[in-house]
Amino acid sequence: MLKILIATLLLFINFCHANLLQEAINKAKEGSILKLPKGVYKGKITIDKPLSIIGKEDGVIIDGLGEGTVVTINSAYVTLKNLTIQNSGSRHENVDAGVRIENSQQSEISDCIIRDSLFGIDMATTNNSIISNNNITSKSLPLGLRGDGLRIWYSNDNIITKNRLVKSRDMVVWYSHGNQITENYGEHNRYSLHFMYAGKNFVHNNTYEFNSVGIFFMYSKDTIATGNVVKSSLGATGMGIGLKDVSNFTLKNNTVIYNAIGVYVDRSPFEPDTNNWIENNHILYNSEAIHFHSLSENNVIKQNAIVGNIEDIVNDSRGARTHQNEIVNNYWDNYEGFDRNGDNIGDTPHKVYQYADQLWVYNSDVKFFYGSPVISLLNFLAKLAPFSEPVFLMEDTQPKLKQ
Repeated sequence: MLKILIATLLLFINFCHANLLQEAINKAKEGSILKLPKGVYKGKITIDKPLSIIGKEDGVIIDGLGEGTVVTINSAYVTLKNLTIQNSGSRHENVDAGVRIENSQQSEISDCIIRDSLFGIDMATTNNSIISNNNITSKSLPLGLRGDGLRIWYSNDNIITKNRLVKSRDMVVWYSHGNQITENYGEHNRYSLHFMYAGKNFVHNNTYEFNSVGIFFMYSKDTIATGNVVKSSLGATGMGIGLKDVSNFTLKNNTVIYNAIGVYVDRSPFEPDTNNWIENNHILYNSEAIHFHSLSENNVIKQNAIVGNIEDIVNDSRGARTHQNEIVNNYWDNYEGFDRNGDNIGDTPHKVYQYADQLWVYNSDVKFFYGSPVISLLNFLAKLAPFSEPVFLMEDTQPKLKQ
């Protein structure tokens, strides 16, 4: 009798520790749909065949038990939907994630909650797939120690839409082309959206706030960013939208507001005989509206509303050649000219100079006092009676008088 009780107990223990969901996946035929009822499914799983796993109701939880990546996908035509995926491992060198999808195509991850996972979704060499309407948070760690909420590597022609990334590290799009990144939201991250060596992406109607950097494009080309809202990028070097070594970019109809730096331009356009177009944007109430670093010429900056910024144009290097950009038909709230013929174009150009006594442009410690009455007074005195010949930065030959 005792032997029977021990055998039964061992069988019960083995049953409790068995990964029943993985067993169901292993037994399922290709193309099967596993509809899961509410409950906690413990243990990480691997999907290596075309398969759909769908929560029939809210409260379907796949718990990785703090070890490795929770869901690993190594197949095309896989769908995860209406699941809560949680509790990955904590090893950066292993890229422990809520979901890792690799070497896939025409797959979908949607309507999922991914939480308490070091990395959210790690996506590599995956094309023509959909990542939509997911809520992603990292582990409760300092900002630099979190993993990326969404990491897209060597993945092309995907739709990334309506995801919410909060308190992760970055969303990165590296070596990836032709992706549509639309209507996503990010807050309290480092880089809410970071591109590197990526081209022909479409970035539309995303909202990013309270991050270190909103959107940053590096070493990329042929991308359109339109209708995005980037606000309240934190810290003395907080940035709305950044362009570094990029060519043939269009920034249009974006709103960049309450950042330390609104738009940052560094050696862009990068390729010879190319342009970038910065048009119809609202650049509002930033410490610096447009900041030029290094050689940056042949940008077309027109029909933007530049309002309420402490500095409209900043050039932190002598070689930036800001005056060799095409800057025309913008609205500047600091313009001091007239419009005698009523055509909504100023009678004289709007010229911007940099004064040698504006030390806060070069000294990050002094930026702590941006917006204070003493800085406003120093600004006024520098323009009224400069101590040295000011440096000409740029002119708008046809400034608008009304927005």
